[in-house]
Amino acid sequence: MAQQAAVPDNRTLKVAGLGAPILLMVMMAMIVVPMPPIMLDMLFTFNISLALVIMLVSVYTLRPLDFALFPTVLLITTLLRLALNVASTRVVLLDGHTGTDAAGHVIEAFGEFVIGGNYAVGMVVFLILVIINFVVITKGATRISEVSARFTLDAMPGKQMAIDADLNAGLIDQDEARRRRKEIADEADFYGSMDGASKFVRGDAVAGILILVINIVGGLAIGMLQHGLDFSQAARNYTLLTIGDGLVAQIPALLLSASAGIIITRVSSSQDMGQQVLNQLFANPRSLGVTAGILAIIGVIPGMPNLAFLTLAVLCGVGAWVITQRKRLAELQPEPAPEQEEVAPEARDLSWDDVTPVDAIGLEVGYRLIPMVDKNQGGQLMARIKGVRKKLSQELGFLIPAVHIRDNLELGPNAYRITLMGVNVGESEVHPDRDMAINPGQVFGTLEGLETRDPAFGLEAYWIDPAQRDQAQTLGYTVVDANTVIATHLSQLVQDHAHELLGHEEVQQLLDLLSRHAPKLVENLVPDTLPLGVVVKVLQNLLAEGVPIRDMRTIAETLAEQGSRSQDPDALTAAVRVALGRLIVQQINGMARELPVITLAPELEQLLHHSLQMTESAGGVEPGLAERLHGALMQAAQQQELAGQPAVLLVPAGLRTVLSQFVRNMVSGMHVLSYSEIPSDKQIKIVATVGQQGSVTSQ
Repeated sequence: MAQQAAVPDNRTLKVAGLGAPILLMVMMAMIVVPMPPIMLDMLFTFNISLALVIMLVSVYTLRPLDFALFPTVLLITTLLRLALNVASTRVVLLDGHTGTDAAGHVIEAFGEFVIGGNYAVGMVVFLILVIINFVVITKGATRISEVSARFTLDAMPGKQMAIDADLNAGLIDQDEARRRRKEIADEADFYGSMDGASKFVRGDAVAGILILVINIVGGLAIGMLQHGLDFSQAARNYTLLTIGDGLVAQIPALLLSASAGIIITRVSSSQDMGQQVLNQLFANPRSLGVTAGILAIIGVIPGMPNLAFLTLAVLCGVGAWVITQRKRLAELQPEPAPEQEEVAPEARDLSWDDVTPVDAIGLEVGYRLIPMVDKNQGGQLMARIKGVRKKLSQELGFLIPAVHIRDNLELGPNAYRITLMGVNVGESEVHPDRDMAINPGQVFGTLEGLETRDPAFGLEAYWIDPAQRDQAQTLGYTVVDANTVIATHLSQLVQDHAHELLGHEEVQQLLDLLSRHAPKLVENLVPDTLPLGVVVKVLQNLLAEGVPIRDMRTIAETLAEQGSRSQDPDALTAAVRVALGRLIVQQINGMARELPVITLAPELEQLLHHSLQMTESAGGVEPGLAERLHGALMQAAQQQELAGQPAVLLVPAGLRTVLSQFVRNMVSGMHVLSYSEIPSDKQIKIVATVGQQGSVTSQ
């Protein structure tokens, strides 16, 4: 039954697909095959109806792209009208000598009733319609189409980059980005098609004038020479038929030209044209009131058409009064209930409510940056920050706290400050009206602008005029706006201090989330095996070393297994790192099978073991040795950076924690792994060895 029901639908689709070819064949037939007057009446009526439908669709369309078929429809209707002109011209010239009804009643009605049977009046009316269509509507629509097409194509790269920026910031997903890109491409295609389609209407107006002249001259010649009519009779018959034919064709052409103008001048909105006119044209009653006063003054002047002006003055005045009353009713709100008297600040004693808690993450901005965070002024920074929080929450594995934004008059006008737990961790300046061109390391020229440095990574940069954006990108610079600069700086600082943002409440939320899928695991872990504080410290250690805590199941299983042997957070962290070894290595070196590493010479390892055993604190390293080790590791890290490879220091498990803290504080960009953290399917390639005297030996 389902297959039988699907057959009519497929047939319907196939029949619907034949509509356009059949219409084109009918147009070709109208040009070649003579048509009876009754058929011309039907087709002329259909042409006028079609033009009315298209114009009303244009009026009620919310966005130009909602009627993306309009350029094609414009071409088809123009061809239909020209084919009707050819068919009616044939009938007029063949049978025009028989009377004014030779080409059907529609043409006769327009020739007799509309222009009163006076072909001179008809000629003037026809020329006026052509001038309105050709000079006013069509010319304006054509110009708007050209400008819109040019601006749309010029704006495409910027719109594409804006979509990519929103996608990278986490504001939109892949599906939304794909939909926006398709909308941009459709918009460019539409305005490009409209630029060409406007020429159809313009050419149709010229063709109407030429057809009128040819029909009149040809009709007079045929009527006088072939049918023996005198000049007055021939002029009456053929001119009235030609004028009627021209009016029947020009009225739909005028409607379609107006439709093209309406479509091309529309701005995307959630309201149709009628609602926009009411809301925007008559939103302010003052305009109607002033108009009513001016009309009333003109209406009382002697000699003026007093009735017409005074009537319109009354209507405008009533309209202004009605709109004013509606606005007053909308503004009236029920009076709020009387509130209790507030206690004067002097009479109220202090309480714990007066102690303001510090914000986990804060952003303070100078007064010139306030529009960037104000949605009412088009600010996009809050949306960017929300995207940063969403992206970091997914990457790190816990919910990043909300960022509290406030203005600070103590800062410079263009300055901003980022705080964590009330402590300043980063600040810089941005220029909202400029873009930052960042030198990623290899560029092919210099730029004119304000020299600066990227606050997130310290790279050389320039604040440039937005007009230089394309030039800067051509030279190899990475160009971002002020919103992206602040959002990227915030993202980098949050990643660096993620372990400070993770507390007991956040860890409890993670355990509650894990308990939905593994309730027994969570019950056995906290508090049976480990107290919550130890779990918090282990997770903070992982985040401090750049290891995400997304895989809470593996972390909890490892802690539950190792917790019975030791409750030392450092030892438990080392065990969890071994369990997460595949994730750690993949985060450093991707899916590559071979991992380039830097190792320590055996005598240096023994010296470090001895130094640690001699010191009471776990992080103690003899100052002279620490200085030589720092220089050697810096040199090795720079060599790896120049080779385009990650800098990985591979050490025994007993040294990993101490050297990780040492490297994190003194050698940026280097990762410290123990031998047990390397997955079994990864191959190790030793690229350098750090010796006892601080020398680096390349392999």
